[in-house]
Amino acid sequence: MAAVAKSMARPLTALDVIYGRRSVRSYARKPLDASTIRALLDAAVQAPTAVLEQPWLFVVVEDPGVLACVSDRAKALLSQEPLPAPGAGGRQATAVHGAFRKRLDDPAFNLFYEASSLVVICARHPNAFVIADCWLAAGNLMLAAAALGLGSCCIGAAARALNSAEIKTLLRMPDDVHAIAPIVVGIPDGTAAPVPRREPEIISWR
Repeated sequence: MAAVAKSMARPLTALDVIYGRRSVRSYARKPLDASTIRALLDAAVQAPTAVLEQPWLFVVVEDPGVLACVSDRAKALLSQEPLPAPGAGGRQATAVHGAFRKRLDDPAFNLFYEASSLVVICARHPNAFVIADCWLAAGNLMLAAAALGLGSCCIGAAARALNSAEIKTLLRMPDDVHAIAPIVVGIPDGTAAPVPRREPEIISWR
């Protein structure tokens, strides 16, 4: 794990990691060792959790054939969904949806960007608080990955496929377990460019 993180003149601060994290969509084809995955899961479960319920369950997928199968299933389901109405969510959002739909039609496109590992944060009996807990754990996991010099990306588009009976059987997931936050993790292939963020829009400060 220590070998993954780059040598630094000083330890990273929490703000260094928050501002330096990127959604990585290009990965080196090199697997992560089990200790690194476990370190990320340990970081994930340090997240806040309503009434200390700690509802999260984890599915880890590293088999390239299984990842490809899940990707193909997810692409097929996504291709059946209607595009948003023109202008819905803004012109930029509509363009992004259109470009993504074109990528889905490419047989070579892998929804997981060839990352070595997919971590699916799951839960039983998902209500609003349980779902929030799982996404808080996902945030911890992605920040921990950034601190270790790894890349990560949320693949929310895979959730529907991961909750299908076919994929649950493939991944040996119990029927009552629901996939909530799919996150890919791996060694970045290159450097992801920063994405501009809007200033916080404060609608009330009393």
